Amino acid sequence: MVIEEYNVNWIKQFKKIKNILENNLNSIVKIEHVGSTAIIGMYAKPIIDIDIVINNINDFANVKDDLKILGYIHKGDLGISGREMFERDNSYNEKTLDNINHHLYVCTKDNEELNHHILFRNYLNKNEKAKNEYIEIKKEIIKEGDCQKFGGLDFFLSMNFFTLETLEVLLKKFWQILNNKI
Repeated sequence: MVIEEYNVNWIKQFKKIKNILENNLNSIVKIEHVGSTAIIGMYAKPIIDIDIVINNINDFANVKDDLKILGYIHKGDLGISGREMFERDNSYNEKTLDNINHHLYVCTKDNEELNHHILFRNYLNKNEKAKNEYIEIKKEIIKEGDCQKFGGLDFFLSMNFFTLETLEVLLKKFWQILNNKI
């Protein structure tokens, strides 16, 4: 997979998918555009990451059934508790869903991974310094030609790619959100 320069169409593509999902899913709270394609100016793999937010796990069966009708297959949590992944199976012919490369997840509104995704997106959309650090990392990955080693925020935090100042602010905000202080 190739990492590309920011593409303004990513937000438009998300909105198209979101519109279809909102018109066909019941029992949802909201639909979030997450991941690098949701960060203005960010280099990214051209795959739209989408988190469908539900109130609680009791709503999951209804959403799962609605997604099946739209041509999605439930793939499980893939090792991340509380975040259920879905893939297109092309059983339902829908041009937008079939032609826009996207990852689709369902999470409860209190899910840590969901909060992680939103925090990361919002922080980088508001903090040019952190965003530019992240862009430079992605440019290095492009130069090396090894996109497989790229793995999102967990990878960068574990490898200490952010400056200490940026990391401290990010972690402080993360813990505030987990403790419902913001």
